[in-house]
Amino acid sequence: MLNDKLKNHRIILASGSPRRQEFFKDLGLDFDIILKPVKEEYPPRLTHFEISNYLAQLKALPFKEALKDNDILITSDTIVWHNNIALGKPRDQDEAFSIIKSLSNNTHEVITSVCFTTKTYEKTLHAITKVTFKDLTDDEITYYISTCKPFDKAGAYGIQEWIGQIGVTKLEGSYFNVMGLPTHLVYKTLNDIVMYLKL
Repeated sequence: MLNDKLKNHRIILASGSPRRQEFFKDLGLDFDIILKPVKEEYPPRLTHFEISNYLAQLKALPFKEALKDNDILITSDTIVWHNNIALGKPRDQDEAFSIIKSLSNNTHEVITSVCFTTKTYEKTLHAITKVTFKDLTDDEITYYISTCKPFDKAGAYGIQEWIGQIGVTKLEGSYFNVMGLPTHLVYKTLNDIVMYLKL
């Protein structure tokens, strides 16, 4: 349906995330995957969704000069916000344990920002989902880390994995956003962009 509206456009997904790529396939979209290296650093003054917005926009910068008239570039970033700190990807097993332990018996926010860029248009939006974990035991945390190795995930966990199945007691907002992409917003925004580009 949406793919028909976009048949005259080329969608570029600048993400190496298998989950985000799968979401685009599930939305029925044809797209190209192009990756360009970016140093993912942000000014320390930024907080909350300002961080993910900034990083999503930063990932678009290397592409801008080469975009063609019919290109729609999509970049995104996900952070876990807890106790006024942005939790990134864990560097090792000890850091993963420490991060998950801090989320145990607590509620945190998962924020995903998506930046849509064309030659004449740029829009960045974000979604926030509140996730509550039960009181996880040390054995449960250790088992999850050793079996799922969540070192490529912000907040050191994937909600679709074992720890989400046994540990998440409450969810407020989009489940898919926690997995890395607010699919409902992507769908709506691509529809809006098609209308904008026709004007």
